[in-house]
Amino acid sequence: MTESRAPTPQSRVYDVCIVGSGAGGGMAAHALTRAGADVIVLEAGVPWDNLKDSAMLTWPYESPRRGRSTKDHPFGEFDACVGGWEIEGEPYTRAPGTEFNWWRARMVGGRTNHWGRISLRFGPYDFKRKSRDGLGDDWPITYDDVAPYYDKIDRLIGLFGSKENLPNEPDGVFQPPPRPRCHELLVKQAADKLHVTCIPARLSILTRPLNGRAPCHYCGQCNRGCRVNANFTSTNVLIGPALTTGRLTLVTNAMAREVTLDKAGRASGVAYVDKTTGSDRHVRARVVVLAASALETSRLLLNSKSAAFPNGLANGSGTVGKYITDTTGTDVAGFIPKMMDHVPHNHDGVGGMHLYMPWWLEDQKLDFPRGYHIEVWGGTHEPSYGFMGGIQRYPSGGGYGRQLKDDYRRYYGATVGFSGRGEMIPNDDTYCEIDPRTVDRWGIPVLRFHWKWSDHEYKQVKHMQETFRALIAEMGGEVFSPMPGPERGYGIAAGGVIIHELGGARMGDDPKTSVTNRRCQAHECKNLFVADGAPFVSQADKNPTWTILALALRTSEHITELIKRGEL
Repeated sequence: MTESRAPTPQSRVYDVCIVGSGAGGGMAAHALTRAGADVIVLEAGVPWDNLKDSAMLTWPYESPRRGRSTKDHPFGEFDACVGGWEIEGEPYTRAPGTEFNWWRARMVGGRTNHWGRISLRFGPYDFKRKSRDGLGDDWPITYDDVAPYYDKIDRLIGLFGSKENLPNEPDGVFQPPPRPRCHELLVKQAADKLHVTCIPARLSILTRPLNGRAPCHYCGQCNRGCRVNANFTSTNVLIGPALTTGRLTLVTNAMAREVTLDKAGRASGVAYVDKTTGSDRHVRARVVVLAASALETSRLLLNSKSAAFPNGLANGSGTVGKYITDTTGTDVAGFIPKMMDHVPHNHDGVGGMHLYMPWWLEDQKLDFPRGYHIEVWGGTHEPSYGFMGGIQRYPSGGGYGRQLKDDYRRYYGATVGFSGRGEMIPNDDTYCEIDPRTVDRWGIPVLRFHWKWSDHEYKQVKHMQETFRALIAEMGGEVFSPMPGPERGYGIAAGGVIIHELGGARMGDDPKTSVTNRRCQAHECKNLFVADGAPFVSQADKNPTWTILALALRTSEHITELIKRGEL
């Protein structure tokens, strides 16, 4: 599918070609078209429009699967995101001993159609962690460099939250947060008793009208794609408005193969495969912006080999694909007897948590560095396949007929869970490279992953497990699963499972140790930029999307300035 203003995308030279339409690509398209640039976006996935394609308000009983996951919807058949960890015809490989799973979204808007919309700014400490604990590397930029762009996306996209004045949890331009639900009030009480900081969540879901978008009506189905655009997706909040400028060409089902170069060694465009026909195509552009996701961008750079770049484009440092990370994660759920037989009440809310717990032990003496935040889940969500995780786990153990129905009513909403999301420190043993023998269905060489958690991450996850179990005990609850031991990594999720991969084209001031500069511009190819998570120097105990958006906007404004000065 092509939404264009020319007979074919190949018949013109664009100002900018962007690969990917997710958070970074969408923001770049939005900013650059508004600045007057003629832009083309290549998206490897299918068309998508929240207004038409969402399954919002569809009852599970309307499907014979009752919402059960499908091959291209691993989080349930009604989930908005098309993609998954395994995509037919698009393999990846793992080095011996590696446990890693790579999620790819294959639709307009990318992963912004899937994420939980937890919209946290990186804090001042997060950009300078090496200076604080001696591990990893500092970013070449500071929080103050990014703060104005956080403010801009807060006002453009919108999020709710509360002013807390915490040292490494920067406040934003917030709309009012929704009130805590019943189970969240119990969580708050337990957290206060254990001296765990617990504050209103920060999600990019509108509670007040903004820029022509309606506020959330609390149907609780954000994961299905919002038909009123009350929550954020790149699809309808960034790409849609960019199309209305008349300066954006959107090409879907376009699998990028490599960035092409001219005789001077500058990027000249992108070669791609039209997935609907299998034919090779090429678009020309004066500037190329890679926003395909951190690892897909790494793959593109490594596959873009030439006489000038025999090891891959912009890879003179040898660091393309290196220093990749994912968020650490583990989960614990508990049965809370206080929540049984509750009085029916309004339990409406957004499709996510109303409270969360930012890292509360900064600068405390622990046996691991950095930290994590805690996400809260539970309540009376719409029942569907796998409802309550199985009645057999509860005291009655299940039954038949009236007893079974009564038990479901008694236990409905009596489960509360916690998810930890923490910082992984980059290490030399975790990276991706091109597999020398395996290609995808279009003949494009695929990535091979090497992955290793360190003791830092294992000890951090152990602390998560202990904290979650203490919270459930304080609520008078019972944990369903035993505490995992070191032989199970204390329950740490495999690399890639949390879907927060970063790095692979990290920024830095020294071209010998980094791929891009502090403006996400390739050191060795001045008209090539990266606008996804690849330039990140490190993770944080925060979800990365809000920082991807801020950096993409910052980079786009820099591109606009360079174009105006005639330097691109």
